[in-house]
Amino acid sequence: MTLVRLGYVAMSMELKNASPSKTMTFSQFQKIRDREAALRKLERIAQVNLSNTLRLLRHNAASDIHFYRLTSRLIPLANHEELLDWDYMKPLLPSLREVGNYAKEHKMRMDFHPDHFVLINSPKKNIFQNSIMTLRLHYLLLKNMGIDTTHRCVMHVGGNYKDTEKSLERFVDNWGLVPRSIQKMIMLENDDTSFTVEDTLYLCEKIGIPLVFDYHHHLAHHQNIHWVQHWDRIVKTWEESPLPIKMHISSPKSEKEFRHHSDYVDPEMFFTFLQEIKGSVPQIDCMIEAKQKDKALFRLMKQVKVWPNVEIINGASFYIK
Repeated sequence: MTLVRLGYVAMSMELKNASPSKTMTFSQFQKIRDREAALRKLERIAQVNLSNTLRLLRHNAASDIHFYRLTSRLIPLANHEELLDWDYMKPLLPSLREVGNYAKEHKMRMDFHPDHFVLINSPKKNIFQNSIMTLRLHYLLLKNMGIDTTHRCVMHVGGNYKDTEKSLERFVDNWGLVPRSIQKMIMLENDDTSFTVEDTLYLCEKIGIPLVFDYHHHLAHHQNIHWVQHWDRIVKTWEESPLPIKMHISSPKSEKEFRHHSDYVDPEMFFTFLQEIKGSVPQIDCMIEAKQKDKALFRLMKQVKVWPNVEIINGASFYIK
């Protein structure tokens, strides 16, 4: 028997006017002649984003959702090269702590997934340095929320650069330059074009971090569809983690656009996965990467109720026996 908890990404399709990703472009920033006034406006936008995040967490608590991915766009222009003197954290500390306290009070697992331009295995020094800066922002957000930063940030391996083996080894080499505090925060995910489950497992086992299995990405690779033979190894990468094993679930938009995410999760596809892993772990947290966000979660829970060997726990969790 395995406890399955469902989560969703960043935005709610149910709540109105609750975006946690409101932003300002640098060109808009430049049009405000008073720089201090422009910085205060950025801070107000970030405060709105945090306020909306708290609204989302309340929505989650009311819906029994205990797994949620924070947006990486909470603070617009936080790492822009023209604004490196901006102490953006100080005015946001009370709001950050309020978000963190609410999540802890309601036992919610929260994490991040930085954008694709965060590349630890980049051969370009400036891209690597910018990636570390972005990861440090995520680290500080979690730290100032009062959340244990261990294994809270999932990433792809990075660029393939037309040579898988060299790209993997460059990741290992560059990993030694990543601050220890940030290393402890990171998990790796297999992707749909460049790095297979086997590639990602190689890195996770070598540097000792968890692998977040993306079932859709694996199927999109059309390589070694027999992923089950690697499941025990995937589970072992989580042995030292304080958190339950995590995976991503999404479904193809169509056969032609297989790599694109659908609005909802195909229940047959998800059930096929769960039938293979049930009983192998006491709990698995499944992040839904569907266009309809929490609506996709609620629809999937309705569909779960008719599955055999399922015991519903609440609005977003169930046991599969």
